[in-house]
Amino acid sequence: VQLQASGGGAVQAGDSLRLSCAASGRTFSTSDMAWFRQAPGKEREFVIGLTSGGGYRHLGDSVKGRFTISRDDAVNTVYLQMNSLKPEDTAVYYCAVRTAYQSGTVFSVRGYGIWGQGTQVTVSS
Repeated sequence: VQLQASGGGAVQAGDSLRLSCAASGRTFSTSDMAWFRQAPGKEREFVIGLTSGGGYRHLGDSVKGRFTISRDDAVNTVYLQMNSLKPEDTAVYYCAVRTAYQSGTVFSVRGYGIWGQGTQVTVSS
């Protein structure tokens, strides 16, 4: 079971990027998924989530209205559309799948059992 994240890059403030997270080895259409990010010197933090039923999870207002998450079950891929990027969005972005018996909440790193390798997003002002 693997997650492969891609789509990162270096952009200017105000630009858009779309990250992809392709899953292989099993389908994740019935699983909760999420994107996290980790900036240099900081802990990995929840960005946005998608429930198995198609609902969205947000934590705080830092990306609300700018980032959206979606999935295409036909190709077993989850996307993160990022618009109006800001320098503070600079981080390594990780996709993750919530698996059974996770001890953490859906907003925590410990809430997810399968992780992609991360893709770098750099936003310059």
